[in-house]
Amino acid sequence: MERLDHFMAAANALYYARRDPFADFTTAPEISQVFGELLGLWAAETWRLLGRPDPVLLAEAGPGRGTLMADAQRAIAAVTPDFAAALRLHLIETSPRLRALQAAKLPGATWHETFATLPPGPLILLANEFLDALPIRQFVRRGGGWAERHVAGAAFVEIACPDPPALLADIAPPALAEGAVMEVAEAARGWVTALSARIAAEGGAALLIDYGPAQAAAGDSLQALRHGRPAPPLASPGEADLTAHVAFSPLADAARAQGTAVFGPLAQGVFLARLGLFARSGQLARNLPPKQAAAVIAAAQRLAEPDRMGLLFKALAIMHAAAPPPPGFAM
Repeated sequence: MERLDHFMAAANALYYARRDPFADFTTAPEISQVFGELLGLWAAETWRLLGRPDPVLLAEAGPGRGTLMADAQRAIAAVTPDFAAALRLHLIETSPRLRALQAAKLPGATWHETFATLPPGPLILLANEFLDALPIRQFVRRGGGWAERHVAGAAFVEIACPDPPALLADIAPPALAEGAVMEVAEAARGWVTALSARIAAEGGAALLIDYGPAQAAAGDSLQALRHGRPAPPLASPGEADLTAHVAFSPLADAARAQGTAVFGPLAQGVFLARLGLFARSGQLARNLPPKQAAAVIAAAQRLAEPDRMGLLFKALAIMHAAAPPPPGFAM
């Protein structure tokens, strides 16, 4: 028997080491090249707002197949060659399988197992659908107290928890019904804390895009995808991708506690539209045959429409306190 976060961490490490996750799910960079292009230009404009540091680290956490960063670098080179010359590309990736795919598209990159080994200096970091795969703990309201979920076999076991983490008290509503589930993302909060401390001390910015609510709320969001379909989360560890919704408010609080400025969370559809999603997609579509043009526009709609990815997915920006609001967040 083990805690849920320990189970989830081990299962996902095994999954990403030996399987192609993109056989099970599709992320925004794989849906439209415009997504990566816009994030690249976001990074370029943010670099300008930060005073054009040279050199500057451009990093991505969880870069997948390298598609986002390849599209980003293409846009950066075409529009802001001075930023292209100043940046040093670093990728945070633990999977040898995915590193090989990334190397084919991003031959100039340097790879890291963890955020902690990034070299010092100003940093601009992008992370799309990275935080949702970090392990969570789940607590169940029982008799006015808490029990924590553990995993035994393929089933949950609740163990009384007289000393729950302090974060739980911060995010749990005062009155919760018996059996209500609260999720605590200690790993994500710790990661954002370290990232924000780095930005506060050395300068820089981060853009985090993921799916989940703006405010923490009760509910069980643990889910698994196997062969592209929902699967029981506790069955066949290492054979399915395990994720959970990202509650943005505790992460924003963690960033502010380190002295950084925080912007958002902002609905992905609004954020991408402000960056020019539809203008760029329309520009691409004009030079394509009708069927391909329609696919380009449909991809943009999938990313932005509220009943698809536009509302569930959100963007959160973390900036050095002296910097102005970054693109997409300024009103």
